[in-house]
Amino acid sequence: MEEEEEKEEEEEEEEEEVEEDLKVYKSECVTGFVLGAGVPQRLVFAVMGFFAIFNAYVMRVCLSIALTQMVIPSNKTTNASLDNTCPVFQEDQPVEQKLSGTYDWSVGQQSMILSSFYWGYILTHLPGGLLAERFGGKYSLGLGILSTAVTTLLTPVAVEWGGATALTILRFLMGLGEGTTFPALNSMLAQWTPPEERSKLGSLVFAGALLGTVFGTSVSGVILQDSLIGWAAVFYVFGAVGVLWFIMWIILCYNNPDEHPFISERELKYLHDRMSAHTHKKPPLVPWRHMFTSVPFWALVAAQVGHDWGFFTMVTDLPTYMNNVMKFSIKNNGYLSSLPYLCMWISSLISSWLADKMITSGFMSRTNVRKLGTTIASIGPGIFLVGASYAECDRTIVVVMFTIGMTLMGTFYPGMKVNGLDLSPNYSGSLMAVVNGIGALSGIFTPYIVRALTPNELMTEWRLVFWVVFAVFVVTNLIFVFYASGEVQYWNDPEFVRRDREERRRKHDIEKQEKAGKISS
Repeated sequence: MEEEEEKEEEEEEEEEEVEEDLKVYKSECVTGFVLGAGVPQRLVFAVMGFFAIFNAYVMRVCLSIALTQMVIPSNKTTNASLDNTCPVFQEDQPVEQKLSGTYDWSVGQQSMILSSFYWGYILTHLPGGLLAERFGGKYSLGLGILSTAVTTLLTPVAVEWGGATALTILRFLMGLGEGTTFPALNSMLAQWTPPEERSKLGSLVFAGALLGTVFGTSVSGVILQDSLIGWAAVFYVFGAVGVLWFIMWIILCYNNPDEHPFISERELKYLHDRMSAHTHKKPPLVPWRHMFTSVPFWALVAAQVGHDWGFFTMVTDLPTYMNNVMKFSIKNNGYLSSLPYLCMWISSLISSWLADKMITSGFMSRTNVRKLGTTIASIGPGIFLVGASYAECDRTIVVVMFTIGMTLMGTFYPGMKVNGLDLSPNYSGSLMAVVNGIGALSGIFTPYIVRALTPNELMTEWRLVFWVVFAVFVVTNLIFVFYASGEVQYWNDPEFVRRDREERRRKHDIEKQEKAGKISS
């Protein structure tokens, strides 16, 4: 009895100490921002990680807006009442006449250009994750973003030199560089984010995709409208920003807290105390057999496919819908295509804060918080995207519907997006590489599916596109709800992995000896 009481007292003291450390660090965060000093280094990493994804998505999506002005528009003469597209508003007419395309690229060529990025993107996920776990994510992430910036800067030259073929090859190379982004960041998040802050800091980093999309689409529209050199300015501006981020990343960020020369002793101790149980610096090689037979792992894969299917459809094709069906001007297209992602970003921050509150207060288990966030982010957007297609040419209702739908999608971030860190902090880079890589296949298929379903760019054809998105959301979410988990999996434990490999090696040796004995007899 006395031993049990002493153990309970020790646990209570540890909990009080953790709560005290959390209070101190919340105070330090505020003080650091106000005074410009003493900012926790995990927050510096999170902000720079946010801008890593921010720049990656800016450079990824700007082509979707620029392409509407690079390509010669169709000369079809249409009647709005017959072809289910909307009339051009009077105030938009001068813009449409002012900006005309240069390149006569077919729908098939445009689909190839948009999807070629993802062919390269999926190839470097796994190498990026393995390198990040082995050597740290600083350079695998940094050099990946740098290569993306360089290929972005080279885009106008490539198009001028080799047209659609050169642009397709360049986008493939861009995807190769950017493919390391999420695996490397996930590996570093496992080293820098304690469980109590995982939803907030993880969502802050991953939400860079949203603001990057907002910035890329809205600013692209402004540049295309006002630039003296035309669409090429989009790629010069965003490529230069990517190079600037790389320089700051190399100076400010490090693989893990132990390597950081400026981290405070208090923060270093806090991170060690909170993360030592499940996060190790040199774990054994990835237990692929156990990972691929893990049901929660495949539930996460399903959720990632659903998220990417809906998100990539919107990122890649919403500007096309706004331009070809709703007939928005290129400047308004940029603004209105970006508005849903701005609201999605705000939603992700608020829902992440609420998610951590619910977990730490014991109101809801980590598993159920992940399932709730993923369900809201799947079913809500699916309903509103379909609803927008039935609003026809009512521009206000269409924009409101898209915005509400994408706002609800923000709960993906405290839902399935940080779930990989829950399942396996030690192998989060490799896990994210596989999960995100499979999800990224959606980026290859969706441009072709959208083009196949919308050969005439009719509103009724686009309605089918949004119904397909809704169906994918529902199916993948059901899989996640039934089989997902928010708990650390047994195969994350280095000791288990070592024992398992020893047993398998011993078993193999025995079988080998038995086989040799049979042969000799």
